[in-house]
Amino acid sequence: MQTIQRKVIPMFSALALTALAACGDTVPEQALLGGGAGAVTGAVVGGSVITGAAVGAAGNVVYCQAYPSRCN
Repeated sequence: MQTIQRKVIPMFSALALTALAACGDTVPEQALLGGGAGAVTGAVVGGSVITGAAVGAAGNVVYCQAYPSRCN
């Protein structure tokens, strides 16, 4: 079981980071998409869904505001 978790967790982490690249056009959309990706990642890896959502939302908004050409 440990071997499966060691392979699955990095895969879902990479998937979540890829999902953050789909930013959204407005700040609320960016927060919603990032929060959704973070919540799913938190649930999959056995962490806190709420913490994952908060980190995902903040991270996606910051990324999209810093690199708008990469998000649209």
